[in-house]
Amino acid sequence: MNTSCEYCQIDGGYGELIGETTHWMVYLAPSQRYLGTCVVALKRHCSNLSQVNNEEWTDFAQVVQKMEESLEQIFQPTLYNWSCYKNSVFRKPNPNPEIHWHFIPRYQNPVYFEGMEFMDPDFGYIPRPEKSEIPPKAMKKLAMKLKNIFASK
Repeated sequence: MNTSCEYCQIDGGYGELIGETTHWMVYLAPSQRYLGTCVVALKRHCSNLSQVNNEEWTDFAQVVQKMEESLEQIFQPTLYNWSCYKNSVFRKPNPNPEIHWHFIPRYQNPVYFEGMEFMDPDFGYIPRPEKSEIPPKAMKKLAMKLKNIFASK
């Protein structure tokens, strides 16, 4: 793995690891503007989707199913957005992109967790990249819920 990749956790990591499969790691994203947002990262260095092999795609399909079923059990999102962006890495010199997916549950109606109300003010539109961190205690509870359900699938 690339030693400067934020997803392999050699260089600090990205969010909390909530599950993994043979080829993918699933992290609870630090920003929870859209409750349940996660990042799914390929375990090997891969710059382009065309380089993902058939075994990795098959494994990714299982991750999609696990993630959507897990969130359905907890919060019943209206829909799920899956996005594969590599834009931010190109803001730095010598970009070295890594394949990862943003899993963004979307909610037409407010959803409640740990006494907080989560609204999706841009429902029906492209998610805005605005950070929204939740208290550490709530983040830990959310991570634990997702870990438990992900592991049971």
